[in-house]
Amino acid sequence: MAAHIRRRLRKGATTTAVAAAAVAALAASQAPAATLADGSAGSGDPKAAGEDTASGETDGAATGNSPYYTDLPPLVTPDKPGSSSNLPAAGSAEAGIPASVLAAYKQAERTVATTDPSCRLPWQLLAAIGKVESGQARGGRVDANGTASPRILGPALNGQGFALIKDTDGGAYDGDAVHDRAVGPMQFIPSTWASWGQDANGDGRKDPNNIYDAALAAGRYLCANDRDLALAADLDQAVLSYNRSTEYLRTVRSWYSYYQRGTHEIPDGTGTLPSIPSTPTPSPSPGTGSGPSATPSPKPSPDKPGGKPSPGPSKPGGGGSTSPTPKPPTPKPTPPSATFGSLENAGTGPLRATAGQEFDERVSVLARNAVGAPLAKVPVTFTVTGGTGTLFAGGKKTVTVRTGADGTATAPKLQAGEKAGEFTVTAVAGTGRPRTLTYAATVTARQADAIARTDEKALVAAPGEKFADAVTVKATYKDAAAAGVAVTATMVKDPLGVIDNDKGPYFKGADGKPVRTLTTLTTDADGQLRLPEIFADDNEGTYLLRLTTEGGASVVIELTVKAPEETTPEEPAPDATETPAATKP
Repeated sequence: MAAHIRRRLRKGATTTAVAAAAVAALAASQAPAATLADGSAGSGDPKAAGEDTASGETDGAATGNSPYYTDLPPLVTPDKPGSSSNLPAAGSAEAGIPASVLAAYKQAERTVATTDPSCRLPWQLLAAIGKVESGQARGGRVDANGTASPRILGPALNGQGFALIKDTDGGAYDGDAVHDRAVGPMQFIPSTWASWGQDANGDGRKDPNNIYDAALAAGRYLCANDRDLALAADLDQAVLSYNRSTEYLRTVRSWYSYYQRGTHEIPDGTGTLPSIPSTPTPSPSPGTGSGPSATPSPKPSPDKPGGKPSPGPSKPGGGGSTSPTPKPPTPKPTPPSATFGSLENAGTGPLRATAGQEFDERVSVLARNAVGAPLAKVPVTFTVTGGTGTLFAGGKKTVTVRTGADGTATAPKLQAGEKAGEFTVTAVAGTGRPRTLTYAATVTARQADAIARTDEKALVAAPGEKFADAVTVKATYKDAAAAGVAVTATMVKDPLGVIDNDKGPYFKGADGKPVRTLTTLTTDADGQLRLPEIFADDNEGTYLLRLTTEGGASVVIELTVKAPEETTPEEPAPDATETPAATKP
């Protein structure tokens, strides 16, 4: 509780500059008064306090201080204070909010209430900003997914009356590869969208032209810096962070108060469009822009047919009007239909294959232009990276394929290498700011589901001797010979191979010393494996050799070490025909 009080005191200890300006503006407009904090946005910093900026810098403004609509709500509010916002469709047209747009605002409020409950974001604030920025997505002209159609783009932020913001997105969002433009129903500049963009409708894309994505992004942006929007000072700071202009704050506050008094849902595409845009002045010097609410400078007007020339300074020796100094032509941006917008997965499934086999799945990408339509004839370079030995068909690690009319490009088939492991396939397209997609892929070892000896002959050796008969096994997979399968041979004490044996039969390592586990064995083209020679030590007994394949198949082979049996020659029996020697008397 104490921490909460300290937070309120900290956030309330601000200046009164914006509060006074906003209240005065509201009174002048006779719009419903919105309650402002005694202290408002900022702590002495004129920009934080909401003074109109004329330097051309955005100061982190979400919209880049691009133009907005300054229409104010009707003098008659839709309902009395404190009434329900679930009003019938009757009433002031200005109180109606298109269905998809209203749903997006309320969804954003619910989402932020879950992830950042201390912000206390009201959906009516999003509605107020949406009204001022785009007239509720141009009266709700959105498709079934909530995407504005056509796109909503602000003017080029080229320093001519607006901030100077050079291109940051390669035209991906705004179709302008020279300067940035505010984009979508909530009018984010591309650089801000890159940091705050959201995917609120679950389509896998963060699209500033989608009202659901844009509304959630705006909500999170307004809640930044631990703001509590139930506090007037924090709400003012949030609005000013969106567009640093006191006129902007006044206008948003007016609509916010209006929507708090009552709204109703109307069909998409039937909303009332605002008509009065803000009118910033041209930049005072090259390379700088002006605040969006400054007064425009007078411009020379062309002579009317049959009329008098416009007054102006005379040229030497003449009395005609002076033409403005010609400016170099502004480069025309690439049309959105030809601007590379995005590179997406075109449905590539899991990439898995057994060593030495061909991958069933092929890597496929989809190129879109700046308006989201398929873009043809885009070269896409696919590259295999990793140590599995996998290559594209034809033995190539890198291939380039152009997208077809449907915007897709599909790489050749992949041939798995002989080494099991993971690798990546990277797709790159575009110049300047290339788009990149990376796919993870796996090569699994060759497998066998059965392994058995090729004969049943007993394996016996004398202590200290070598087993005379070799051990040969065959591995199979689904009853077919399993070639190239890794096999591990281990001398064990139990059939399950839980306990290794350190006595009895052994293999010989490269140094001639006893080795009782071999892991470098592989079946041949016929699935067969002939084990190296096996030797017996001086310990007699019956021992077990366990062979295990990649895939889990196993066989246990019995080895016997015993001394050969000793045999004694038998004495010959006496010949029955032999006459015994004569005995002496």
